[in-house]
Amino acid sequence: MPYPSPSPLPHAALAAAERGWHVFPLARGGKRPAVRAWEQRATLDTARIERCWAAGDYNLGIATGPSDLVVIDLDVPKDDNTAPTETPAGITCGEDALAALSDEHGQPYPSETYTVRTGTTPGGIELRNTAGTLAWKVDTRAGGGYVVGAHSTVNGSTYRVVHDAPVAPLPVWLAVLLTPAPLPPQKPVTVPLTATDRRSSYLNSAVNAELERVTSSGESQHNNALYLASRWGSWSPEES
Repeated sequence: MPYPSPSPLPHAALAAAERGWHVFPLARGGKRPAVRAWEQRATLDTARIERCWAAGDYNLGIATGPSDLVVIDLDVPKDDNTAPTETPAGITCGEDALAALSDEHGQPYPSETYTVRTGTTPGGIELRNTAGTLAWKVDTRAGGGYVVGAHSTVNGSTYRVVHDAPVAPLPVWLAVLLTPAPLPPQKPVTVPLTATDRRSSYLNSAVNAELERVTSSGESQHNNALYLASRWGSWSPEES
């Protein structure tokens, strides 16, 4: 009686980590993360990877943000998903759309990079550094995202490497298209408050100071400033 072949997934996880890609387990036979806080727990540590895949035949997840990757996902439409009316004739899938986008910008099709094909789609081209949406059936994964790694099996279809090349740097023209537009300048906010006792006076001073900090912070600091402001909003004088 022949023994079943060993799973290729433990080796695939280690090989991905050797490339500098942070890996984590996905559900067996599926795409969903098998652990919480998967982006924070994605790892390059060989011992952790070996322990994880020794515990089960998990599919392979690659966290794109920590791995400094952007993945271009070239999809095919489902039967009930037709192209938008503005889509040029002859474009039937994401691969066609990316080729047309490359031609539009006078650039070569970015094919010379590591490529994985699923059982049902033209594949995903892994590039670097940013994220966004380019065209119909052309999506990206980067910070906050993940992809299913090669040798994983989903719905009976196995993801396989079709071009085992080094990951290409992100072409400048794609980086420009994927860079979000800057936020508009923020207008100052003034909230006059009247103190009625010592506790409300302290709270008013804290709120006004926080408003001043938020409105005077630069664009690169704005998200953190707003996060700290929300912490102030959950505070009560009775907690002092």
